[in-house]
Amino acid sequence: MNQNKLYPIIIAGGSGSRLWPLSRTLYPKQFLSINGEGSMLQSTIGRLHGLDCVPPFVICNEKHRFIAAEQLQNVGQLTGNVILEPAARNTAPAIALAALIACKNEPDHNPLLLVLAADHVVEERKAFQDAVNSAIPLAENGKLVTFGIVPDAPETGYGYILRGDVNSTEIDVDSVAFDVAAFVEKPDQKTAERYLSSGNYYWNSGMFLFQARRYLEELEKYRPDILQACQEAVANAEIDNDFIRVDKMAFEMCPDESIDYAVMEKTSDAVVLPMSVGWSDVGSWSSLWAISHHDSEGNVQHGDVISHNTENSYVYAESGLVTTVGVKDLIVVQTKDAVLIANKSEVQDVKKIVERIKAEGRNEHHIHREVYRPWGKYDSIDDGNRYQVKRITVKPGSGFEMRMHHHRAEHWIIVAGTAEVTINSSTHLLCENQSIYIPQGTAHCLLNPGKVPLEMIEVRSGTYLEEDDIVRFSTSDYL
Repeated sequence: MNQNKLYPIIIAGGSGSRLWPLSRTLYPKQFLSINGEGSMLQSTIGRLHGLDCVPPFVICNEKHRFIAAEQLQNVGQLTGNVILEPAARNTAPAIALAALIACKNEPDHNPLLLVLAADHVVEERKAFQDAVNSAIPLAENGKLVTFGIVPDAPETGYGYILRGDVNSTEIDVDSVAFDVAAFVEKPDQKTAERYLSSGNYYWNSGMFLFQARRYLEELEKYRPDILQACQEAVANAEIDNDFIRVDKMAFEMCPDESIDYAVMEKTSDAVVLPMSVGWSDVGSWSSLWAISHHDSEGNVQHGDVISHNTENSYVYAESGLVTTVGVKDLIVVQTKDAVLIANKSEVQDVKKIVERIKAEGRNEHHIHREVYRPWGKYDSIDDGNRYQVKRITVKPGSGFEMRMHHHRAEHWIIVAGTAEVTINSSTHLLCENQSIYIPQGTAHCLLNPGKVPLEMIEVRSGTYLEEDDIVRFSTSDYL
């Protein structure tokens, strides 16, 4: 391993709406499996295998902490390495937190930070790793490297990087890096075509490599207010099991700024290294269609789908059968609580639907019917006047500690597995097809003592049935 260790920093703080209804505020696209078996976060971690690096830091919103921790644990990469942002403050502060923590871990060295987005697709792992290894000498020489994607189309949805002169730093014989001449905003169609034909522009990938202390030096030069807020947030950070919790008040005072605006557009040491790795930011349903495997009619299908006379469409079925007849260039996405039907050429306006959902006080933009918790998940399968029905899954060895509800009673029916239920001071062991009643205002807790998931149906009844009607008797209870 290099004397200065390579720290991957995976930014997983987004809550994007462009892939609604699959992506929601509390379950955004980086945690979804949309182009493979693992989630996008897990795929990002997977492409690090083979690089000489330490386990990655993952930076995410506090509301996503249990999803991120479970996905890291599932790929054997949960090592107390989840940095929690108490508020969204964009990439410059997020990277500053990681840089400060990495420097604290390596007081006698200058660790290298490989900054990656958790919600991008990279199809060619070896080419990606070759580019990273080629960039290390540049970073060791004090350069702030950004990876520019060699464009293959006049894309108007990406920002661009204009290359300058060839950088003189010696790197891999097969690679050439350039000084950055300018960062350019998303162009119109004619401008994008001109960029493509010139050969001097690259898509801005949002991936970076630089020394941690070098980044902090440039941040202090150009945005000392951001650095000071992050320093205060890290100085008062606390370790909470697998999470690093920075100081909430200090971080909320930090300005909201991207690394491009805060540092990269200002520094004289920005270098762009071109890469061709099959990259996409999966910024819309049409871009997901473009990178997915197509059948002979140009369709992409997921789930229980039957199509007839259908062309160049993306059809996703989460639950139940979805059928299409005589359609072309459509996006059809069905989840348990919402359906999207859009023309493939107009999917950028999905965000307008999300804005309207918010404006009407609905919650389909915010949360899925299926909600994840540290002990498992629940699916809200029915509700009506004074009742709710949920299907609850509890992981082996997990559960929740003592609590009570002021306004509702609960009836639990065990569908599979074993439940250990304590009501007041009495403990009951329940198996399949058994049930138990928990009266309103009664202290109770639940444990799955078995080796298989516990599946049960919960029926709530009462005057108020929302999740905030809860009194916890332990701070370790996360429901």
